[in-house]
Amino acid sequence: MLPKGVRSDQGVKSYTVVMQDIDRILQHCARELTFDYIRATGPGGQNVNKVATAVQLRFDVRGSPTLPEEVKARFIQLAGNRMTNDGVLVIEARRHRAQDKNREDAISRFTVFLRKSLEKPKLRRKTKPNRASKEKRLESKKKRGEVKRARRIQSLE
Repeated sequence: MLPKGVRSDQGVKSYTVVMQDIDRILQHCARELTFDYIRATGPGGQNVNKVATAVQLRFDVRGSPTLPEEVKARFIQLAGNRMTNDGVLVIEARRHRAQDKNREDAISRFTVFLRKSLEKPKLRRKTKPNRASKEKRLESKKKRGEVKRARRIQSLE
């Protein structure tokens, strides 16, 4: 059975090629990641004031030689407020009390962004309503108008 989003006419070969390309791009991008460790807020007792467990992952999207321009544009669009003015993606991970778990969390969130930006969006084809649907719509409008007309106060003559 093929994964979701892969058509049967594409075949398994082309799917594995695409997955290999994605994995290769992920490996190259992983070399460009930088991590900053900061003190986290929240639970942790005395430890929270002493140990920098939160992780800030940074990735320079605009300056990345690995990503094609169209992927960079989609990446910037998807990232939204997580992008700085310089085109650097900043992901903060502070869900866990352990630094290594926060680092893994940041990396997994980055890979989700990267995989989504590597997918080409499906092109929307414009469609026109057919004759039957136009007639049906006009008929329902006429019926609604008749109902409203019947509610009016009849003038006495």
